[in-house]
Amino acid sequence: MKFILASASARRAEILRKAGFVFDVYPADVDETLFPGEAAGDFVQRLAARKARFAAEKVRGGVQTIVIGADTVVVVGGQLLGKPAGAEDARRMLRLLSGRTHEVLTGLSVLCVPEGREAHHVESTSVTFLDLDDEDVEEYVSNGEPLGKAGAYAIQGLGGRFASRIEGCYFNVMGLPLSRLWSLLRSVGWKD
Repeated sequence: MKFILASASARRAEILRKAGFVFDVYPADVDETLFPGEAAGDFVQRLAARKARFAAEKVRGGVQTIVIGADTVVVVGGQLLGKPAGAEDARRMLRLLSGRTHEVLTGLSVLCVPEGREAHHVESTSVTFLDLDDEDVEEYVSNGEPLGKAGAYAIQGLGGRFASRIEGCYFNVMGLPLSRLWSLLRSVGWKD
């Protein structure tokens, strides 16, 4: 059986590799526009499913394949924080997170091709940040780590020093809730 990760995220790939999976990466180029009034959970689930379907369309020859799609967003005070557009946007996001609790939501979609079995889930983890001063924010943004990360931080990197409390799946904050993925794989009939 073949595995495909429908994501260009180095963090997701690292989590899967360390969990013993062998897989191909098919980055999925999908429109990530939030629909008016769309809830955060619906948004990440829709994008995860689109990414998985995009990659599944590339599977040829009837080879039994499991495709994994995922998308992550941070929600604080009703605002959705994706990847920052640049350094100034990263500063804005970190100031919003400072001294507050936010939710990290990851939509997961697992498709079994060509059988057509699928499973979907949205995982939520609460993260509380310390109060950040301007120096904390500037130092962190200047090292470049916040760029390309939902909510402008990497929990597994230097950004981890800001998280005073995590409730839920740590791997979800990195972008791929591993235990939930394991359950979804089992639900579509995968055996290790």
